[in-house]
Amino acid sequence: MVRAITVLTHRGECAGDARSMGARSALALLPGGRLAAAASRQPSAEAASAAAFVTAAALESAPWTAVASVVGLAGTWDLPDRQGARSVTLGAAVGAAAAVATLRWWPRIDTSPAEAPPAPERFAGQLGPEGEGLAIVVNPGSGGGGDEAEGQIEEIRQGLPGATIVRFEDGDDLLELLNGAAETAKALGVLGGDGSINAATEAALAHRVALAVFPGGTLNHFARDLGVDTIAEAVDAVLEGTVVEVDTATIADRPFLNTASLGSYSELVVAREKLEDRIGKWPAMLVAMVKVLRHSTPTKIVMDGKPRRVWMIFLGNCAYDPPGFAPATRARLDDGLIDLRLVDGSAPAARLRLMLALLTGTLGKSRVYRRRLVKRLNIASEEQNPMLAVDGEVFEGPSNFVVATRPGSLRVYAPTR
Repeated sequence: MVRAITVLTHRGECAGDARSMGARSALALLPGGRLAAAASRQPSAEAASAAAFVTAAALESAPWTAVASVVGLAGTWDLPDRQGARSVTLGAAVGAAAAVATLRWWPRIDTSPAEAPPAPERFAGQLGPEGEGLAIVVNPGSGGGGDEAEGQIEEIRQGLPGATIVRFEDGDDLLELLNGAAETAKALGVLGGDGSINAATEAALAHRVALAVFPGGTLNHFARDLGVDTIAEAVDAVLEGTVVEVDTATIADRPFLNTASLGSYSELVVAREKLEDRIGKWPAMLVAMVKVLRHSTPTKIVMDGKPRRVWMIFLGNCAYDPPGFAPATRARLDDGLIDLRLVDGSAPAARLRLMLALLTGTLGKSRVYRRRLVKRLNIASEEQNPMLAVDGEVFEGPSNFVVATRPGSLRVYAPTR
């Protein structure tokens, strides 16, 4: 049984979002952590393991390659003397090849910020030099809450002393609070996760003001795609950055910035996120897919006039990478497209075929998986009130609804690149 001895990946940390260096290097190992090399003519187990680790680091995050090289090669400097140069060379080649081969299952992802065009100049310079004119609604309950949230709020106060801070308290209606802040402000800010940012988007669109995003929630996918990973970067984006125009999308008239879903996809996301910090995003997706499909049943819908039975539908605001059901990043935030991905529940042996496609890295060619880039979808569900989700927030939708893109509809503060 294959045994991984290193699990180094954490989403958003040095190895990159949602990819496992441990999973790559593990494939170079056999039971007990050694290749069956007893003679110098056979590949060296130590060299294979070290080469797999270093190659994985290079694939995932080039800046960390030097550090990984020191760690991975520690203790192997005398291998040529102990096992022979030929054995070490063969082992290193086997390890590197094993790491590269895993790209078929765990594709490398570009985690650099997504591109978006600057807004017209009339929207620049509306705020004062210390953030005057910006109203920021802060949700102390987002993310870790408590002291962590209070520290983030204080960091905003220090960086933008001229901005107005509006606290969301228990019993408040978040959307009402955001609309109230946007009515009199030149720009609207929000401290929170993707759910809070979606609500702020609705208010910013209604009042035609720019949005400033301060990442403070459990999930900060949109902020990450903007290139805003910290409060300090968000403050800099407001004071010295650029106002850019990004697309929004709607499902049943509800706006979303990242993703929406129908069917069992929201279950898949929840199940995957419980595992991905431990085993990586792609292995977690596979395990979660098995769990969800084991007990789920296809949903009957009519999409653009065509009847379908689907297990899950993913809808992305703009095109996502990589293909499959673990989308992670976007190259652009202004391509005017909806990324539609679905699992067809009407195909014979659909569950088994889907699992085989995931295991063999051939999902893109599987007949049970469909992907299209569209601008609009008309969907009718057999259910009276189907469960829909936008960025993890689940709600009951109407039986007939539209999914559509709204190109360049939102102005957002982003770092200058």
